[in-house]
Amino acid sequence: MLGSPEVPLLTKKGDITIGGAFSIHSQISKPSFSLTHTPEPLTCSRINLREFRFAQTMIFAVEEINNSSTLLPNISVGYKIFDSCGSTLPSTRAVMGLLNGQERTAEKTCSSHSSVHVIIGASESSSTIVMLQICGTFQIPVISHFATCACLSNRKDYPSFFRTIPSDYYQSRALAKLVKYFGWTWVGAVRSDNDYGNNGMATFITAASQEGVCVEYSEAISRTDSSEEVARVIEVIRSGSARVLIAFLAQGEMDILLEEALKQNLTGLQWVGSESWITASHLTTKRYSGILTGSLGFTIRKAKIAGLREFLLQVNPSQDPQNKDINNPFTDVSQLRISNNVYKAVYAIAHAMHNLLNCGQSAKIVKHLQDVNFTLQSGEKVYFDENGDPSAMYELVNWQRNQAGDIIFVAVGSYDASLPNEIQLAINGINITWVKCMFKPLSVCSESCPPGFRQAAIKGKPICCFSCIACAAGEISNTNNSAVCLPCPLECWSNEDRSQCVPKVIEFLSFGETMGGLLAAFSLFGASLTLAVSCVFFRLRHTPLVKASNSELSFLLLFSLTLCFLCSLTFIGQPTEWSCMLRHTAFGASFALCMSCILAKTITVVIAFKATRPAKTVPQCSAALQRTSVLSCTLLQLLICVLWLIFAPPFPYKNTVHATEKIILECNLGSPLGFWAVLGYIGLLSLLCFILAFLSRKLPDNFNEAKFITFSMLIFCAVWVTFIPAYVSSPGKFTVAVEIFAILASSFGLFFSIFAPKCYILLVKPERNTKRHMMGRNH
Repeated sequence: MLGSPEVPLLTKKGDITIGGAFSIHSQISKPSFSLTHTPEPLTCSRINLREFRFAQTMIFAVEEINNSSTLLPNISVGYKIFDSCGSTLPSTRAVMGLLNGQERTAEKTCSSHSSVHVIIGASESSSTIVMLQICGTFQIPVISHFATCACLSNRKDYPSFFRTIPSDYYQSRALAKLVKYFGWTWVGAVRSDNDYGNNGMATFITAASQEGVCVEYSEAISRTDSSEEVARVIEVIRSGSARVLIAFLAQGEMDILLEEALKQNLTGLQWVGSESWITASHLTTKRYSGILTGSLGFTIRKAKIAGLREFLLQVNPSQDPQNKDINNPFTDVSQLRISNNVYKAVYAIAHAMHNLLNCGQSAKIVKHLQDVNFTLQSGEKVYFDENGDPSAMYELVNWQRNQAGDIIFVAVGSYDASLPNEIQLAINGINITWVKCMFKPLSVCSESCPPGFRQAAIKGKPICCFSCIACAAGEISNTNNSAVCLPCPLECWSNEDRSQCVPKVIEFLSFGETMGGLLAAFSLFGASLTLAVSCVFFRLRHTPLVKASNSELSFLLLFSLTLCFLCSLTFIGQPTEWSCMLRHTAFGASFALCMSCILAKTITVVIAFKATRPAKTVPQCSAALQRTSVLSCTLLQLLICVLWLIFAPPFPYKNTVHATEKIILECNLGSPLGFWAVLGYIGLLSLLCFILAFLSRKLPDNFNEAKFITFSMLIFCAVWVTFIPAYVSSPGKFTVAVEIFAILASSFGLFFSIFAPKCYILLVKPERNTKRHMMGRNH
């Protein structure tokens, strides 16, 4: 069956004439151009039964209106329908024919008045734009049922354009949300090389970028392209890594692309289609099922038009009047979507003309079309916004197989542009399960970064191509594909997976751990030894050795050593405000008392052997001096400690600087000057003890205590000189352990150096515990 865009295919006279332009044929001849002969008329072939149904739906609606007693009563409606052949050149010829009412517009002069009041068409955006450029001059309104290019919403360029199908601006954004919903962040794209495809794909790419979706390639084809060019596009699709293909194609380009895809056996892709072809029933045949099964796309909601099927069955194709085969795209009214748009367009014109009554000025027709607002028998409301567009509501369809093995369109979701952005897309979880189970492609440039990692851009690649880098210690990411790793709060640290922040390990020297327990045990052992020696000394206090050792100072020294051993316990356990103040002051006072006792013993020895006064006055002088020296030396240390506690006392402190992965509970010195003053004063006392003891080491006595004091001071000074660098460099709880070790080591050194020789005589060699032995043989 051949057609021509230069003569109307279907006509009927009436008081009001509605023009129609449909792509009843999808293939156009290429005329030969010559300067010597008249150009041959354009001929169209390859009938499109779906478009022919659109034309018959228009006629059906006109007949319904003519039979109505309420809408346009006593006014007949006629029509003129031309074949636009799905191309711009035939569309130009068709619109000229509609405006002039002549068969061959190139041979005769154009008439001054339009033969139609309003035009319905065309089915392609580019053809519609061509028609508008001509009709706009005469202010003839055009209502399209299928032209979706967002560019047509421009009221400045197209003031007399209306449509009953939403703009691609919304469809493109819906497609971007759809691929994002399924996690397809790496997609390929192919489009028709015309206004419909180029504008729709441009909007999609912009919206996809906002959704975090990247387009690997974007190819364009036209129905006039050579087979080599179409083959090249298929090769690009085949070689791409994207497993999802966005096909923003008109039906003509879709047919060409599918034929080439069959030749090259292109399979394994998830097709996401535009409204132009996603509900085209002629593509659901077994020929294309291997390629298109599982396709997804948005389309307008289907509707039912009462009586249309019976009307279509009365139409006999001219080439075969006896044709009984009624199961074809022409008679299929199960998916009335675009046909319903044609139906609505006719009724919109009728309502506008009804309101206009019998006024024939087309400018007023535009105004009344803009104001129409009515409801069809099906309950659907019809109106236009300020741009001449209807409300943007879509149905998401999926190509699924029924039990018979045939492809059917199943509604699996919806999209409503009037809703808030976050809830515009709604997916039916039950129906979409088939898609996820039967065909779930992984279409990403890079695998998702799991929690604990962050995305890092790859130079020269789109944002969807990235590498996954593990979060640094102390940072986390708790979602997939995190762009950054977030630092944990100061008192928290990242877990091993770097997926969540957990409280930091709190570290302090506790009694429960091995090191703390051992140090506490040694502390108690030392205190027990001093108490035991005190008991021995008390029991044998009347013996010559104890008397010669100055029993009063010995008991006071043993008491101070007990305090030195026990004060180390204050360094173990969780630091508190009181324990921090107690540990350093107890340490300073105990060792000051200890050093004061040793200093007093040393001074006593020196005075005893250097005295020139009578012997009886020496003990009295020594006792007064030793008490005074012990008290004054200890009180001076206590004064230093009191000043320290008043002005800058130690306090518990959470150290998060030394070790970032844990919190070290320690005692801040408050004033380092106070600490070093206490320690320095003890050092000064020990140095005086050492000097005096060293000078009196050779005094004539069989039991010269000065040499033992000298040895003990050597040990004491060695321990504390070693302590200073170890204390400064030790991390965390080991700082406290080093301090406790220094206290215990110096205490044991003093204890064993001074009291071990005496205990040896008292307990092991009691025969030496005589005054004669103490004074020596030749004394």
